[in-house]
Amino acid sequence: MSETVSVKIGKSKHSVPKGKSLFQFLSEQNWNKNPVAAKFNGQMVDLDVPLSQDAQIQLVYPGSEEALEILRHSAAHLLAHAVLTLFPETQIGVGPAVEDGFYYDFLRETPFSQDDLSDIEEKMRELSQEDIPIRKKVFSKDQAIRLFKEKGQQLKEELIQEKGPQSVTCYQQGDFIDFCLGPHVPSTGYVQHFKLLSVSGAYWKGEEGGKQLQRIYGTAFFTRKELKKHLVHLEEAKKRDHRKLGPQLDLFSFNEDLGAGLILWHPKGGRVRRIIEDYWREEHLKDGYEILYSPHIAKLDVWRRSGHTEFYEAMYPPILSEDVEYQLKPMNCPFHIMVYNSSQRSYRDLPFRWAELGTVYRYERSGVLHGLLRVRGFTQDDAHIFCRADQLEEEIKKAISLAMRVLNTFGFSDFDIFLSTRPEKYVGKAEDWEKATQSLKKALLDKGLEYRIDEGEGVFYGPKIDIKIKDALKRSWQCTTIQLDFNLAERFDITYVGEDGNFHRPFLIHRALLGSMERFFGILIEHYKGSFPVWLAPVQIMIVPIADRHNDYAHTLDQKFKENKLRSCVDARREKVGYKIRDAETKKTPLILIVGDKEVKEGSASLRIHTQGDKGEVQVEDFLEKLLEIVKNRDMSVNLEEVYHQKT
Repeated sequence: MSETVSVKIGKSKHSVPKGKSLFQFLSEQNWNKNPVAAKFNGQMVDLDVPLSQDAQIQLVYPGSEEALEILRHSAAHLLAHAVLTLFPETQIGVGPAVEDGFYYDFLRETPFSQDDLSDIEEKMRELSQEDIPIRKKVFSKDQAIRLFKEKGQQLKEELIQEKGPQSVTCYQQGDFIDFCLGPHVPSTGYVQHFKLLSVSGAYWKGEEGGKQLQRIYGTAFFTRKELKKHLVHLEEAKKRDHRKLGPQLDLFSFNEDLGAGLILWHPKGGRVRRIIEDYWREEHLKDGYEILYSPHIAKLDVWRRSGHTEFYEAMYPPILSEDVEYQLKPMNCPFHIMVYNSSQRSYRDLPFRWAELGTVYRYERSGVLHGLLRVRGFTQDDAHIFCRADQLEEEIKKAISLAMRVLNTFGFSDFDIFLSTRPEKYVGKAEDWEKATQSLKKALLDKGLEYRIDEGEGVFYGPKIDIKIKDALKRSWQCTTIQLDFNLAERFDITYVGEDGNFHRPFLIHRALLGSMERFFGILIEHYKGSFPVWLAPVQIMIVPIADRHNDYAHTLDQKFKENKLRSCVDARREKVGYKIRDAETKKTPLILIVGDKEVKEGSASLRIHTQGDKGEVQVEDFLEKLLEIVKNRDMSVNLEEVYHQKT
């Protein structure tokens, strides 16, 4: 009698011959729900796993994030399989699943062309239709090294030498084999709905100066409908790309002579930034903050004391001046702490809320730079709060309220909120961590906000709240961070004199609302597709005279609007009126006023609203009154019908 094991799947319990694979067992049971993987006593495994012990099985089905990640990882292998079939001289690197898709890195002298991508995708479809079984193989480290050496795959050989354990896991499909931990779908036939998207450069192991590889990106889904929806989403994202819209709308530019990751703000972009910053200052002053300014550099010793030289890699080399080493600042924190330490503080003084729009500099590798979203010089909307333990919860609530108010004003109301707790390695006392974490939790609960716990994902110096906004395409962007710090308080010996006459350590809260001016501006451009709400638009009103004889009236209106602090402009070029209107639409000007003989005579204008067309004649005084009200209220409405009155 053969030995059996007990296997529980859902509510049903089965006695299965020991060693039989889960896939084989499900096939014999005519299991028709089509799982892609399973959790075997809590561990994610392939369906090919042998049932060698009693187990609680949780099947993983399409529709879950876990299943999608497995599918995309298998799609990356399918990509590498296709490339080696078509271009056998190619060296293969690594190919993980990533957010929204997958990629694989290749070492090849000839760059992949668009035609190559089409051929590779077609070969992937052929391999998918063959429905080749995907099987896990285990080798000794020496065997695995010999295997890939014989195949001429030096990159894989190098990876196994560096990272491979004594038992090396590989996955094989037909004549293709890859060093990989898995898990994978049961066969290539599961990978049907995919698309190769682009090819870019990458460094081997991410090290600049290393081998230059070609990275092919793709995406994959379980259904054709999901894939089609995602591709439409990608096309819409391309139309919103701030790297194209920014220069097109004359908001900002890049210049190779200036250096990578450094932004030139143009007058129109500068106007929008000033509006954002003025509003930011206004809200902070309302909430009891004081505004600080700090230098762009400091002695290197400051950064040694703060721990940045020890823990923070993205710092530029020191600058030597008169035998003293200075450092471009990557953070504003030490400066605010020095302001605090410039006087002895009493418990009666606390809390201090200090904010700064501080420009910082961080060395980001060229491969990760991305328009305004990842740069080397940027302005943080930074703040630090120094408070007593009994004030901590209230200060966190106030910071959350301010964040929500500011983000709502810019048109963001959909959020993902995360609370990151104490990691394995941390500084400070465990009881302080617990008190701080409970204060963060209670503040979120009191504000009625749903959140997820990121267990152990706090940074070593304190727990934090992260608020991610969702844009018009439902993409998630990290903006607000409220973070407690037990590290700098110790390193800089921050104290206050308590009611008992003794010295006590205040709680230090780091806090950013928008993240950085550059990144937030990029998010705004993509969220609104460059069509800013009227209160934010760099040019709010374009006045278009029909003929030269209407120019004086147009300039009179322009002057009137400017006196009321509105951003208007006159297009007095000797072009056809239709051309000037199209140009204003292309520049995404929210409001266009056309003036001719009738309008001059009646003191009116013909209104056109961007993307909404002609709205007829408006009386200038009525139009001005309504527009001022919208700007004052910072109305984010896309529908601007309320800015005009039809003449009766």
